[in-house]
Amino acid sequence: MKVLILSCKTGGGHDAAGMAVKEELEAEGHEAVLFDYLVLAGQKVSQTVGDVYVNTVKKAPLVFGLVYKLGMAVSRITRKSPVYYVNAKMGKYLQAYLGEEKFDAIVMPHLYPAETLTYMKRQGVDLPPLVAVMTDYTCIPFWEETRCDYYITPHKDLVSPCVKRGIPEEKLMPYGIPVSRRFGKKAEKDKVRSYLGLPKDRKIFLLAGGSMGAGDLEKLCRQMWEKVQEYASIVVICGGNKKIFLKMKKEFAGEDQIFIIGQTKQMDLYMKACDILYTKPGGLTSTEAAVSGIPIVHTEPIPGCETANRKFFARRGMSLAPRTLDQQIRQGIELLESPEKQREMAEAQRRNIPADSAVQIVKLLEQICFQTK
Repeated sequence: MKVLILSCKTGGGHDAAGMAVKEELEAEGHEAVLFDYLVLAGQKVSQTVGDVYVNTVKKAPLVFGLVYKLGMAVSRITRKSPVYYVNAKMGKYLQAYLGEEKFDAIVMPHLYPAETLTYMKRQGVDLPPLVAVMTDYTCIPFWEETRCDYYITPHKDLVSPCVKRGIPEEKLMPYGIPVSRRFGKKAEKDKVRSYLGLPKDRKIFLLAGGSMGAGDLEKLCRQMWEKVQEYASIVVICGGNKKIFLKMKKEFAGEDQIFIIGQTKQMDLYMKACDILYTKPGGLTSTEAAVSGIPIVHTEPIPGCETANRKFFARRGMSLAPRTLDQQIRQGIELLESPEKQREMAEAQRRNIPADSAVQIVKLLEQICFQTK
């Protein structure tokens, strides 16, 4: 079985979900190809789309939130959105690629390629089975105007909202968000800390801003350090945000128990090494943490789907979601001091977040591909 996985550089979560599926496909002996499909129109196109998204999220999050709300409104009153028509322009590039490369199925952990392939399907292009993967705990605008064969939803409770938006129930598979199998593996905390060069005799708070280093990591770290420096260390993951990485390295250069990290491929190990995770409520990072069984304090979301993610986790006891920075710090410390609350949160995470989503997706792909042959 040869599977194409199409993503887009608007945040790192889509790539991470796609990579988890690719990892599982290859573990089962299948072939998988993963890339940002916008590069088919040229690297500049991909770079521009990614830059606009990242800069809007980092510099004007309220604008991003307004655009998201507008999208929700538009999706209720139109059958084909501007997003559909923009992505339809990618059809000629993707059709040419698929004419050269043959695949048994296409997986999309992003809306944009799903819109393009929907346009191509309406134009009569012969396509293999299409499987969409939702990477947030809500039905984001415009999924309902796509025509995929299956949709992987993050949770069974999201099936009904998707049906109300117009997606046929028989196409909805509540398998969860796929994450790398590394996050579900057990490891001894002391050994992980030794490997990462972190102290074994102190509590560790992990502060993460996602792939973009979003959120006020500097302020959170500074105020938390005032409260916990006597007994804890702080690890900050800045992602691809070089500006905040260099700024924090300079500010905390004299503190040997504050560890400032840039981009890393070892997020699973840092989660295993920490005691409490502070993170914005991105769908992938939150899922990775829940699969790892790490106590979560959700910080300020990027308005839109992350607002829904935070609400979804907090209502089910899988995270704390205080509104202010002071409350986030205070409640995180209280969580650290309460093993019982940590156990309750870990149990809620186990009940709601499947660790084997990628496995279930591969089984579905095998089923539908072997049926069509």
